[in-house]
Amino acid sequence: MCHNLVVSQGNWPSGWLRGVIELAVLAIAAEGETYGYVLGARLAEAGLGTIKGGTLYPILNRLEDSGALTAEWRQGDGGPGRKFYRMTDEGLARLSLERQQWLSFSGRVTSIINPEGHTK
Repeated sequence: MCHNLVVSQGNWPSGWLRGVIELAVLAIAAEGETYGYVLGARLAEAGLGTIKGGTLYPILNRLEDSGALTAEWRQGDGGPGRKFYRMTDEGLARLSLERQQWLSFSGRVTSIINPEGHTK
């Protein structure tokens, strides 16, 4: 469980982020090979806030352990090495399934909390 979640923008309840951050990481990883810093930056750019490494890297490790991602350490150009992540076929299948589940779930929740379809 991610207890180190820190949000510096967006002010989203941490429970919401814990429920969706793994799916968001999978979706970003599906865009192409990436590494932790870039993933964190993309999450922040999307308005989810700054996700600390103590939250992000355990998620990446779980996704790697589950076979959704592969990882490879590479030397940096004059700096420290980086662990690059790449989506696997299993990860793509998981993303497809979880994306469908999320859209169904979020639509149902929206119909409960906003039954008239008005946004404020």
